[in-house]
Amino acid sequence: MNDKHTPIALSASDVTPRTTSLYPEPFASRMAGREKRRLGEVFDLTNFGVNLTKLAPGASSALRHTHSLQDEFIYILQGHPILVTDAGETPLAPGMCAGFKAGTGNAHQLLNRSNEEVQYLEIGDRSLGDAAFYPDDDLQALLVDGSWRFTHKDGEPY
Repeated sequence: MNDKHTPIALSASDVTPRTTSLYPEPFASRMAGREKRRLGEVFDLTNFGVNLTKLAPGASSALRHTHSLQDEFIYILQGHPILVTDAGETPLAPGMCAGFKAGTGNAHQLLNRSNEEVQYLEIGDRSLGDAAFYPDDDLQALLVDGSWRFTHKDGEPY
């Protein structure tokens, strides 16, 4: 890819995957086995993000979380992940999708409990001032100038 020009089209496999998490430790290491190809970034999209994400067996999409301002949508391309929400666990399969409206408080994550790779698209907006809450962990985040800032629930920085 030429850094001076935004491509018209490309193969998603040509986008360099990000295999490290933005979470601080001890949470980042819990994301082992997750690979994201930030497709929206390649096209300089600023209103929403699109990621092609792969989960190895045993991996998870994220810590279970909810957003204050960001809507999220996932579409399963391959594999059989388990969607974990406040309502419980829902098995998913290729062709299935799920959406999470901002501000509803329905914390969610995908888990790959199978022996096969899971692949899905995730789409979310990039609302400035968005906050993410993690009910199962001592973590919260605020989107500031396009970057996530992570703190403990009491506001103490990591």
